[in-house]
Amino acid sequence: MFGIFKKSTKQKLYAPVSGRILDISEVPDEVFSKKLVGDGIAIDPSDGVLVAPCDGKLIQIFSTNHALGIQTPEGLEILIHIGIDTVELKGEGFKRIAESDAEIKRGDPLMEFDIDLIKKRGKSVITPVIITNRDKKLNIRKSAGRAEAGKSVVMTIEIE
Repeated sequence: MFGIFKKSTKQKLYAPVSGRILDISEVPDEVFSKKLVGDGIAIDPSDGVLVAPCDGKLIQIFSTNHALGIQTPEGLEILIHIGIDTVELKGEGFKRIAESDAEIKRGDPLMEFDIDLIKKRGKSVITPVIITNRDKKLNIRKSAGRAEAGKSVVMTIEIE
């Protein structure tokens, strides 16, 4: 009745790529920096291998392989967008490793991307990691500094 018996759930998200963690406000695209699709962090990647940030289901891979969606058993929906305006590359520089509807475990390789090619085409490789749930009350604790793919916690989300 007063919510005192409600139980919250915590979910840890690990880095999907190795690199430097950035505040979401630093992403050079207002859709992400102004949190229009949700809140999260971004990573300036140091290598081109994207891994699962948690256990869950790979619910969508965009046809151009530049972005994907994951759903956790706790109901979190995560969007990982490799680079900014990389949809314009039409899949060039991206190699899909996993397929949609796959059950995934933290650290499983999902995608490879060519950082040098993306930069050569004039695109940023900054990779937003966004929690897109608008229907849940979330408290997100974000990490800073360097992150190692599949090993470093980048966000701890409390789902109320």
